[in-house]
Amino acid sequence: MVKTDSIAGEPASQPDQVAAIAKLAREAAGVDIIELKIAARGLPESVPIARLYGESPEFDSLKRLAEEWRLHPERKTGTAQVDTLTSFIDLTNRHKTADSAIFANTDWKAPALTAVIDYHAVEGTDAQWLKHRVHYAFPLSEQWKTWVSTNGKPMAQADFAQFIEDNIADLSSPEALEVTDYEAKFATKIATPSELVALSRGLAVRVESKVASNVVLQSGEGQIVWDEAHQGADGKSLKVPGLFMLSIPLFHMGETQRVPVRLRYRIREGSTIWFYQIYRPDVAVTERVTEDYEDAMSQTGLPGFIGKPEPA
Repeated sequence: MVKTDSIAGEPASQPDQVAAIAKLAREAAGVDIIELKIAARGLPESVPIARLYGESPEFDSLKRLAEEWRLHPERKTGTAQVDTLTSFIDLTNRHKTADSAIFANTDWKAPALTAVIDYHAVEGTDAQWLKHRVHYAFPLSEQWKTWVSTNGKPMAQADFAQFIEDNIADLSSPEALEVTDYEAKFATKIATPSELVALSRGLAVRVESKVASNVVLQSGEGQIVWDEAHQGADGKSLKVPGLFMLSIPLFHMGETQRVPVRLRYRIREGSTIWFYQIYRPDVAVTERVTEDYEDAMSQTGLPGFIGKPEPA
């Protein structure tokens, strides 16, 4: 049977038949790269796609194939966790753009600073990815953790004397404004470090003694007298101040913060139980976080906001 051309009705030559077969084969399994025009915000004007031929023609994206050959990431992503305020500032300065922003969580139980490098632009309506960040979670210093760990917990006299001796470097003499403010507010005297040392050493020699009397002096100090022949190194009763000051960094390698602490004791069956109470630890932490937040804005030149950024 002789094949004829469907249009002319004439027999097709052998070369024409081969060419027709080859054309059909290409159309059955061929691939063309074409440009797809796009008119949508946030997308490029056009993207390349593959047009597949065959019994079921279709279009396919070339992006996943191209990604296999990528030499660099498409954009900066991830959250860097830093341990010091200095590192937070330096790393933010390294990556910041004109639209970067700093957010501060001032909750004293979980304070944090977060710089969103790829934050939404100030001008224009195009959104950004919000996936490149620097996070500083204010890791607590060892000194602050030590004082917080036993805050409000009762201690035997010997244990308290040892605790004061071990942490004497954290104590500070009161400043003039602190004396005026706190002594009037609490109606008691603020101790100097040397007075606390004398108190701890005086307590150490009375571990087995029974309390004979306990009075509150006009100054607001307590006075404890032990029923014992010898009364310590100087042979006198001890005056117990009602307050003392700490000067310690609240956060790892951070600036020092002055924190007032109330000194308390109770008499139980002739024995003295000691404890202390940090005055408004939330205020101390919030003040320190706020100052560090302001330093971060000043040294990076970025705007700041109290709160948390949008999820990425």
